[in-house]
Amino acid sequence: MPITRDFAPPANARLLELPESSPKFFIAFVSSDDPITSQPWCPDVRAALPHINTAFAPADAPTVAIVPVGQKPEWRDPKNVYRTNWNVHNVPALVRFERVDGEVSATGKLIEGEILDKAKLCAFLA
Repeated sequence: MPITRDFAPPANARLLELPESSPKFFIAFVSSDDPITSQPWCPDVRAALPHINTAFAPADAPTVAIVPVGQKPEWRDPKNVYRTNWNVHNVPALVRFERVDGEVSATGKLIEGEILDKAKLCAFLA
């Protein structure tokens, strides 16, 4: 399954190392798990994760890295690294990265309820 949950993101997207075998790389920025419930603290993330898991489950699907953005106080901090260095201001956010003119950059983003739209999600992955 091309879903990785132990991805350690670099300081920013420009430092992502894309594998030559895969021209696209996806990161799903999600809320961290609540220590009491062991579920993401954000209800939108809880709703989107099954859709993300299904979309990336096929063996021929591109790779997605699941990256937790922190607990609610950390996420709400305007200086949160994902807000400042990754331009992520909503969770969940599914971001596509590709090499453009030799530089790695974000080439698309689905946020929150957009991830629940199966047609939109399939088109985004294509």
